[in-house]
Order: sequence, then C-alpha cells, then structure tokens
Amino acid sequence: MGAHLILRVVAKLLIPLIFIFGFYVHFHAKYAPGGAFQAGVILAAAVIVYGLIYGMDAARKAVPPWAARVGMALGAFIFAAVGFVSLIFGENFLDYDVLHPDVEHARGQYLGIILVEIGVLLTVTTVIIAIFYAFAGRSPEITEEEW
Repeated sequence: MGAHLILRVVAKLLIPLIFIFGFYVHFHAKYAPGGAFQAGVILAAAVIVYGLIYGMDAARKAVPPWAARVGMALGAFIFAAVGFVSLIFGENFLDYDVLHPDVEHARGQYLGIILVEIGVLLTVTTVIIAIFYAFAGRSPEITEEEW
C-alpha cells in the first residue's frame, strides 16, 4: 500500500462531505446575501485538501488551471452583468427590481441575489484555487538535503 494510506482513505471520505457542506452553505442563504463567499472558500478548501493528499498533478487534473482562470472571469462577469443590466434599464447599479416585473413579490430581488451569489461563489472558489496552484506549484528554495 502506501505510506499515506490512512490520509488517502480519510480524504476520500471527507472531500465529498466538504463539497456537500459548501453547497449547503451556498444554497442555505440563496435568498439573502452573504453565503457565497464562505461557500466558495469551503469548496476551494476541498480542492486544496485533494491537492495536498493526492498531489498537485491530480489536483490540476481534477480542476485544470485554465478552468480556474475561466471561472474567475466568468464569476466577475456574472456579477458585473447583473449590475449593468439594472443600469441599462435606468436604475441604480445592482438594483434587482428591474430583473423581474413582479415587484409585489420581489422576484427581481430573488433573481438578482441568486445571480450575484453564483458569480461570487464562482469567483471566490476559482481565485483561491488559482492562488493555491501558484504557491504550491513553485519549486522549493531549500532542497530536501538542506533541511
């Protein structure tokens, strides 16, 4: 087997639970702002744990660096697009009421919050993954013999 058999077995059990908890945090607060940043950090933590246990090559294969770059741009675009749509309709930036004509039931508010939270979740998750790839992919300055 391997020297890190216990870590690998525990990681196989914990990583899916971390993902489930991250999505729970996100969707639990889907009608109120505030859950996407925390959920993004939790989802990125699952990828970081995977990379630490199974190696950087496996992590880069699971979430390629190009996907992290696309996710950063797409998340920021979703966030900004929601704001600019409200500007196009003559309202303030991120005024969600223009997104749906049913103002009485605040459906525009719900739709706007969901879209913005998805953008924030995607951006935070992929930015943290990209930062992890940047730091973990560096070659060590001290060789193993010098330790």
